[in-house]
Order: sequence, then structure tokens, then C-alpha cells
Amino acid sequence: MNWIAIDELSSKLPIPHGYRAEQLKRSDIPELIRCFKVWFPDVTVGAENCYQREDFYSREVFIKGEAERDVIVFLIKKDQEPVAMFSMQRSEDTLTLYGRLGAIAPRYRGAKLAYIAPALLEAMGRAMGMEVIYALAEFTIPNTQIVFERAGFQIVGIVPASDRLMVAPGVIKRVYEAIYVKVLAADAEILRPQPESMTPRTKALYDFLFAG
Repeated sequence: MNWIAIDELSSKLPIPHGYRAEQLKRSDIPELIRCFKVWFPDVTVGAENCYQREDFYSREVFIKGEAERDVIVFLIKKDQEPVAMFSMQRSEDTLTLYGRLGAIAPRYRGAKLAYIAPALLEAMGRAMGMEVIYALAEFTIPNTQIVFERAGFQIVGIVPASDRLMVAPGVIKRVYEAIYVKVLAADAEILRPQPESMTPRTKALYDFLFAG
């Protein structure tokens, strides 16, 4: 189950005029790490602080022209300037694709670049034959929730205290995250839970989220 080249997906993405999407090259890594310190300083802790370490890219990320790995990173550039990044991770065993991390340079946050992320996740998932795509959205960034909801993803739960984030200089807190999912598999391929397999509280939540 190979990654699909970004050039094959670009026509399906809402990339504003003057911008382009590229897969991360090895020569891009030092500049991307430098950009992270400006774009997203909050992730110096928590699950995604690995994106600020060069060894992470060597061990886990599929770099353009090198051996495939389960994590891939795409850069959005304007001319030669990197202005945003989006990352995703595949699971071949479960046929799922996880939208891991996105970051946008502060002065480009009004350019609607965030809408590229869910479109890219879905285009890649469909092209690869994935059956479920999903992402987490921190409650500290309301715009992320808006972007995924407008892209047709469904909120299916909230994970309390699931990650760590620097919420102010030197202040680290555990944060809540919302889970957004879009099922790409055909309905006939899905085994839905039966009422007898759920406790009353579980069934009440299931009915609230999925009834109809």
C-alpha cells in the first residue's frame, strides 16, 4: 500500500493560486525545524514535539526519493518559502490514515491554507484504498474544528487530557482533543454494534453520535 505522489493529488486540493504542495526532501528538514520554532512553539512538549528533532525524520518519515515509511510530510510553499506543513501516518493493518500534524506560518494564516489538510487526507486515503481517515483537534485551536467539520468529518468523541501543550511560556498543561473521522469504507463492510453488546450509557452515546 504505497503513498501516492503529491502531483497526482494536487488537482483535488484547494491550493490557493501562487502556492504549491511538495513532499518533504532531506534538504528541507533543517529549515522546517527552524520554522517550527516560529510557527508552532507550543509543541516543544507533547506527542508531536518529535517534528522538531532531525532524528525523527531519519527514523520515521518517508523522505522524497528515499525508502517509504509510515509517516509522510508535505510542505506548502510560496515561491521558495515554506509557509505550511501537513503530516499524516498510515496503518496498513487497519487501513486507516491519521492526519497527524499541521502548522502554518503566522503571517499566512488568513490564506485558507488550513483547508488543504482535510482535502489532502481524504484524497490520499481514497487513492491508497484506506477505509477510515481521522484526525485530532485540540480545543485550544477552534479553527481546526471548523476546518474538519466543513470538510465533512464527524466528531465522534473527546479525549480528556490526551496530550501535553505549552499554553504559555513555561506553562505546560494537559489538553482535551476532539476526534474527527470520515469513513470511506462501504456500509456493507461495516459491522455495527448490537444493542445487547452495549451498556446503557454506551448505547446512549452511540445513538447520540450515530443514530440516523
